[in-house]
Amino acid sequence: MRKIFILTLALVVAAGFAFAGGDSGNSGASDKKMFVTIGTGGVTGVYYPTGGAISKMVNQKSDEYNLKVTVESTGGSVYNVNAIMSGDLEFGIVQSDRQFQAYNGTADWEGNPQENLRAVFSIHPESVSLLAAVDAGIDSLMDLKGKTVNIGNPGSGQRGNATDILEAAGINPESDIKAGGLKAAEAAGMLQDGRIDAYFYTVGHPNGSFKEATAGARAVKFVPLDGAPVEQLVGEYPY
Repeated sequence: MRKIFILTLALVVAAGFAFAGGDSGNSGASDKKMFVTIGTGGVTGVYYPTGGAISKMVNQKSDEYNLKVTVESTGGSVYNVNAIMSGDLEFGIVQSDRQFQAYNGTADWEGNPQENLRAVFSIHPESVSLLAAVDAGIDSLMDLKGKTVNIGNPGSGQRGNATDILEAAGINPESDIKAGGLKAAEAAGMLQDGRIDAYFYTVGHPNGSFKEATAGARAVKFVPLDGAPVEQLVGEYPY
């Protein structure tokens, strides 16, 4: 288990707390209470309880800070960045690679850099993990060909990470696998029901999704993410 766990850490990103920078026009203190929302992720991941913990700490001193914080479950990093930049969210928990891409105008933000995006602080490391059913016969990335694999919902960080890893391994997500776009909260149940063979999840450990998946009747295992494709990916994108 130790070796498998270490190999799932081959690609590691950090979850960070982001917001849109710039002059808000409030240069001094105000007696008026401000209400802000933190965008998080699926309820079975780590972002949602993390956002809840942050809001709880702040709200315990709400009168002192003149600030009230609420938490919203969202589609994940890409959604949070876009919602922050459009003004629909004040803060969001975002993968560090996604924030890098947004700020520099690459990936989902190709040619449209989000230069007013700011990081407040980093929170915890995350692993790009691949969990598969034992009876699916998946022991490596290449064994995913022809399988039904959930790569994550649009707007999530894991979808981008899964796509990058698959393409680095020479696997076309559109033709070589049957790619699913489920939210992380749905993936564990679908794996146990036999409706998917495996799923990617970029998440901190432990988390509710993997706890649910490993507690079911269908035996599951983590698939090592190692070898040349991952080394190439890390070399190209050091973050």
